[in-house]
Amino acid sequence: MAAPLALGFVPSLRLPSVVLEIVLGILIGPAVLGWVEIDEPVEVFSLIGLAFLLFLAGLEIDLGALRGKLLRQAGEGFAISIGLALLAALVLWAAGIVDSPILIAVILASTSLGVIVPVLQDAGEAQSPFGQLVIAAASIADFASVLLLTILFSRDATGAGEKFILIALFVLVIAVVAFTVGRAEHSMRVSAALRRLQDTSAQIRVRAAFVLLIGMVVLAEKLGLELILGAFAAGAILNHLDMDNEMTHPEFRAKLAAAGFGIFIPVFFVSSGVLFDLDALFGSASTIAAVPLFLLALLVARGLPALLYRADFGQRRAMAAALLQATSLPFIVAATQIGQDLGVIDAAASAAFIGAGLVSVLLFPITALALLRPVDRQRTAPSPPGAGARP
Repeated sequence: MAAPLALGFVPSLRLPSVVLEIVLGILIGPAVLGWVEIDEPVEVFSLIGLAFLLFLAGLEIDLGALRGKLLRQAGEGFAISIGLALLAALVLWAAGIVDSPILIAVILASTSLGVIVPVLQDAGEAQSPFGQLVIAAASIADFASVLLLTILFSRDATGAGEKFILIALFVLVIAVVAFTVGRAEHSMRVSAALRRLQDTSAQIRVRAAFVLLIGMVVLAEKLGLELILGAFAAGAILNHLDMDNEMTHPEFRAKLAAAGFGIFIPVFFVSSGVLFDLDALFGSASTIAAVPLFLLALLVARGLPALLYRADFGQRRAMAAALLQATSLPFIVAATQIGQDLGVIDAAASAAFIGAGLVSVLLFPITALALLRPVDRQRTAPSPPGAGARP
């Protein structure tokens, strides 16, 4: 509660509360004050927070918008991003900074859709062609990174071939669920019941969303896949099915955001701070030096592909897109935790990567807003009298 409240007193400081939540978690955890340790109830809440975070990220993906030129540009950008991420990871591996270049490449290819969308909304660009392209690129990066992490670094010991079979089975179940729920929603009796119960104490749509989220997470776990894939898929399913063009439940998504960001997600980020190994980060000069290197790697892997946008949107917006696409933290936290559990990344590299993610969330969105706003003011400023007349 203290993190967003403190930031609310300084509205000019556009700092995502997730940064302060992690920092406060470090402060109250064993690394500094030692007030808090992660017991089982907190761990459960934190796990639900991680699932809810990916669920809301999946809810942001508009599958219908990913088509035509938008899909081609975003897809080309991500293909370049994967190549650059692998190259940067191999350089870090050759320098002895990381042990698993494949995991590092997957992390570098990710982005933070949950941070990008609010920044574009603040800049008035969320619905513009530029904003839609950035959101599409971030959506593809998010989905592909979750999928790659699941295939290559799931805690289950099955091989890659078996993983593909399990993911195919998972996709089949998703299709069946989507078809079944879609048919049910088209039933007039079901629709009438949902409308009647949605704003009562039943909160039926919110309960249904939780059932979908937990069901997909459990299914993913039972198939030996990562829970983040199940949570992300649940959000994408709900977004695809919940096309409320008639605005019969306008507060539904706000309720989900309130449940996620008001209850569960902050526990995940504070817990991540509590578990953050500050001693490992400051244990050696090489680990501290790795933070700017990882930050540079994020810029290279996710930022350089935004140069493709320069021809359509100009230099300033391409730079803003590069910074937004290089902003990443939630996926870094989740992926490094999985990597540590599997023994493919050590505590020092994990701490340095999370430190780089914190810096990216701290600096990149603010700088991107500064690049976008002068363009907005110039575009929306009223023309002086007679400006349109020819001499």
